[in-house]
Amino acid sequence: MSPHQIKVIDTDVEFECDEGLPVLLAMSRIGKKGIPKGCFGGGCGICRVRVMEGEYTTGKMSRAHVSEQEQAEGYALACKCYPQGDLTVKVVGKIIRALQR
Repeated sequence: MSPHQIKVIDTDVEFECDEGLPVLLAMSRIGKKGIPKGCFGGGCGICRVRVMEGEYTTGKMSRAHVSEQEQAEGYALACKCYPQGDLTVKVVGKIIRALQR
């Protein structure tokens, strides 16, 4: 199975991510920046994104950062977001302004 393309809106960041690998880990492994990195464990909320296009699954995430309602609307933590196809994501975490400078 070929890797999925991940595109981060409002940046020039695009990268490949294998199914079964979290989006944030795939991005970090190739040295890209576009999604803020935190604990990589689903607890800090720094890597919060909204999936605008594409199919994915999620692992366990802190409800303090992504409520059930938000998850149903496409919000996820990139460290617990596993693509099942190509994805387009938008960073919506608290650190977004630092990335756009």
